[in-house]
Amino acid sequence: MSADSKAELDRHLEWVQSKLPQRAASCVQWLRQPSSIFWRVPISIALILGGIFSFLPVLGIWMLPLGLILIAQDVPFLQTPLARALGWVERKWAERKARRDAAR
Repeated sequence: MSADSKAELDRHLEWVQSKLPQRAASCVQWLRQPSSIFWRVPISIALILGGIFSFLPVLGIWMLPLGLILIAQDVPFLQTPLARALGWVERKWAERKARRDAAR
């Protein structure tokens, strides 16, 4: 766990925020601020639990990664694996976009 993992995670989170609608992006930006820890931790735990129970109506599997990303801000041992996972997602996103643009 190093400052590099934290910086890499922050870079990926900025990329994710750029893909979100403005209202959702501003909410995530507020949750990522250090002063929002008392909101971030309970919200991330609720999202993780909601992702685990995604078979129930209204809840979805999308909640699990979002909760893990938010809690990784405060749990250092999650930062490296989540930075790697987000890097993979970002690469796949770029590859898919490149294939789609090449097909046009």
